[in-house]
Amino acid sequence: MNHVAFNVPEERFLEYRAKLKAKGVAVSPIIDHDDSPAGVARDLRPGVFVRSFYFQDPDGIVLESACWRRVLGQPSDISHQPKTAADRAVRV
Repeated sequence: MNHVAFNVPEERFLEYRAKLKAKGVAVSPIIDHDDSPAGVARDLRPGVFVRSFYFQDPDGIVLESACWRRVLGQPSDISHQPKTAADRAVRV
């Protein structure tokens, strides 16, 4: 497992981050995920579909607070060909 993500309401996203910081929790910068080739926008803009930040719980587990800005599931939301088990090279 890499991390656990929590979906939070967009209107409370910044508030939750500020509360964690006020309690002394180290939080990552906000990452604005978009459809650009880099997958990350420099600034919040209409193409950003999810905003997130990361932090650790007291046991060191990485947690992510994420707020979805649009519902995904349209054919245009998939910009790559999904990989399958058949795509893996067999190693001996």
